[in-house]
Amino acid sequence: LLLRWRWRRGLWKKVKEARQRQERSLVQMEMAVRCFREQHPSMNMISILSLPLPELSKKLRDGSLPLEHVFYAYVGKALQIATETNCITEYLQESETQVRKAKRTGKLGLLYGVPVSIKDSIDCQGHDSTLGFIKNLNKPAAEDSVVVQVLRRQGAIPFVKTNVPVSLISYDCKNLIFGQTFNPLLYTRTPGGSSGGEGALIGGGGSILGFGTDVGGSLRFPAAFCGICTLKPTGNRLRPLAMNALFWSLPVVTAVGPMAKDVESLALCMRALLCEDMFNLDSTVPPLPFNEEVYSSTQPLRIGYYETDFFTMPSPAMRRAVRETKQLLEDAGHTLVPFELTNVDYVVFNFCFRGVFADGGTSFLKKFKGELDKSVRLFFWLAKSPNWLKTVLSWIAKPFLLMPFFGFVSFFSTVDEVWSLHHEIEEFCRQFIAQWKKLNLDVMLCPMLGPAFGIGYPGKLSVAISYTVLYNALDFPAGVVPVTMVTDEDEEELKGYQGYFRDWWDRTLAKAFRGSVGLPVAVQCVALPWQEELCLRFMKEVETL
Repeated sequence: LLLRWRWRRGLWKKVKEARQRQERSLVQMEMAVRCFREQHPSMNMISILSLPLPELSKKLRDGSLPLEHVFYAYVGKALQIATETNCITEYLQESETQVRKAKRTGKLGLLYGVPVSIKDSIDCQGHDSTLGFIKNLNKPAAEDSVVVQVLRRQGAIPFVKTNVPVSLISYDCKNLIFGQTFNPLLYTRTPGGSSGGEGALIGGGGSILGFGTDVGGSLRFPAAFCGICTLKPTGNRLRPLAMNALFWSLPVVTAVGPMAKDVESLALCMRALLCEDMFNLDSTVPPLPFNEEVYSSTQPLRIGYYETDFFTMPSPAMRRAVRETKQLLEDAGHTLVPFELTNVDYVVFNFCFRGVFADGGTSFLKKFKGELDKSVRLFFWLAKSPNWLKTVLSWIAKPFLLMPFFGFVSFFSTVDEVWSLHHEIEEFCRQFIAQWKKLNLDVMLCPMLGPAFGIGYPGKLSVAISYTVLYNALDFPAGVVPVTMVTDEDEEELKGYQGYFRDWWDRTLAKAFRGSVGLPVAVQCVALPWQEELCLRFMKEVETL
């Protein structure tokens, strides 16, 4: 008991020190901004913050806007949003040195002088990448991840790291170290996750460009919930982060991607990153520069669409968002073709949950060993149980659709079954692409879960990721664009929402949707692998209409 008490005391001491560092970061930001404003009282912060990224970047590169003014304007706004939403975990104070040393000589990068926010799990030299785990505190990264190195070479200035849920397997944003992050649009709502700190900061206007990762919707949930845009590229189009931060199985592909207020900002970011620096720093990234011709094309598109996946019933606002977008696209001269999804429940449970927890959850649970988080206590007990008991419990839970909760610890562990899973996913992907090609589609319009849930609901509704995780299993590029807001009519129609199974999950989902009038609702735009430019072109069309 004494040893256990000492161990717990040591962990809480590390948490306390981390929170103090977080508080000091905010104080440093406040002091830096105050000092700069005293020296430059005429700085027009509002006009700087109102500039879209392409225009801001142009002014920075031609020298018509001082780099320092832009940097401290965003530090000041980020401080305000962090105070309101608890989205920032650390201020990268060396960014001030980078600003002072920046020289307008030679060829300037496309992102010269642009302040950029970085998700906690993406390595920045000299700073922790905790993933919400206490054990990862006080273990600063030895070097920048590839994406951060390329950002710096393009002139961008990473200035803060942002909050994540513990382990990144959640579309909420809370951990024992830094606590809960709140949605800047409504503080009683989650910003989404796992890139929730990024979503809150950009959605609140505290960052003009940010970077997160996506293993089941971790870029797309925060974007949809906070009313901003994002692009989840094909898995290896951009190199994500230090691989020690990942413990997922290969069947479900992780991607790194940008988040911003508008689609043109995402396109500018991809132009900057898909460069020789990226290809030279990591030879596993295919040398595919940004295809300007595809992005700039005005040819009419042939667009597949669906309103539901017949697994997670869309909210009235989700369904209306797809219908209204479809109509606008048709009116603009594009061809819309119905696309029917099948067996999404099988994809979610057998490809995604089984893919991530292919070893019976052993690797996942190892990450929680020695942590204070009590949310996985039942998982620990199940993992240590004999196989016959796991099987019995999973069959008992199955009628209640609690399969992901109990079932993953009874999933296969043999090499043969893992290979079979890989083969099944490849075959599903082949069939999906064959259906796509048969309809001669360019892109796909899909629903996006929303509006933002109340805090705590994502943890109860893990199966509601069906609309996003499908495209991680397929490894298709997918973007999110906000298109409408929840109306009183949507709220009234929601009273009749029962879901497809009329079970506990559906009843809880109906509660999560309620009371959301005025919150943003988005759609997903999807393209085939390696066609990020076409995906962005489609997103731009949707945004414009």
